[in-house]
Amino acid sequence: MKTLLIYGATGYTGRMTAAQAKSAGLSIIVAGRNRQRLAALAGELDVSMRVFGLEDTAETALQLAGVGVVLNCAGPFADTAEPLMKACIDQGIHYLDITAEINVYRLAESLGERAARAGSMLLPGVGWDVVPTDCLAVRLAQHVPEPRRLRIALQVAGTMSRGSAVSAGEIIAAGLLERVNGILMTKEDAQPGWFDFGEGPVACAPLSFGDLVTAWHSTGIPDIEMFVHVTGDAFPEGDLSLLPEGPGQDERDVNRARAVAEVTGADGKINRAVIGTVNGYSYTPLAATEAARRVLNGDSFPGFQTPAIVFGSEFALSIPGTWLQLS
Repeated sequence: MKTLLIYGATGYTGRMTAAQAKSAGLSIIVAGRNRQRLAALAGELDVSMRVFGLEDTAETALQLAGVGVVLNCAGPFADTAEPLMKACIDQGIHYLDITAEINVYRLAESLGERAARAGSMLLPGVGWDVVPTDCLAVRLAQHVPEPRRLRIALQVAGTMSRGSAVSAGEIIAAGLLERVNGILMTKEDAQPGWFDFGEGPVACAPLSFGDLVTAWHSTGIPDIEMFVHVTGDAFPEGDLSLLPEGPGQDERDVNRARAVAEVTGADGKINRAVIGTVNGYSYTPLAATEAARRVLNGDSFPGFQTPAIVFGSEFALSIPGTWLQLS
């Protein structure tokens, strides 16, 4: 059986993902920098562990020996994605991660040809974001003749994990971007958009998520914008190190996640759809594990890819608790 290495396995989402992967019957190795925390997790799950940082290219390559797929759960991904992607390319193995940081998607895109030559797949975004939105955009676009414009809005509810808060800083630092005529560029109009997640229209702020890259590849729609509606304690400020590691099960259960997509066709008609899932932190371990399982079983294409391209537009709906409504 091919082996999945989960890097950053002792983090908030990494631990849940490792447990899910183990319960799904995958052969896994938990990995990261902290030997003590890894030893505790490896003992709890009865799996192997590998302790290494990412500064030494040769050491990283050595630690990936015998691995079929790497799933990166270690944020901020601005620090971990590049060395792991390049190591996977050098070893000819597949790279997955759970980031929403747009610059990681741009990096994977830029390394796509190099990865393709090596037979390695780069598949960032196998959690929430971008699995639900990528599949939603493709499903909706299939119902629109000559789709020209895509707008996606995420609803982020409840407490954000400490790691996600740090990654959110990377997203904000990337600036406000949009895709115009297929080209990613600075967004000039920073006005909010209004979207209905099911309880009436609400104002959503523009923000640059990975869908600006993935949706372009998945749908070919030339004009794409991203927005987010924040409630609760999402996107906290101040000393992020003081935040709790992440929301507990009870909080996740009452804060489900939704996203809206709007596709405008050449005729000017706007077509809408909504997707709903369990809380994003509950969804990510399920989706990431299923993605890893499929890749380990041979579902892969070399180079930079998106969830909808590799697994099809129905992939998001294969995750328990997910629904989609076209309107």
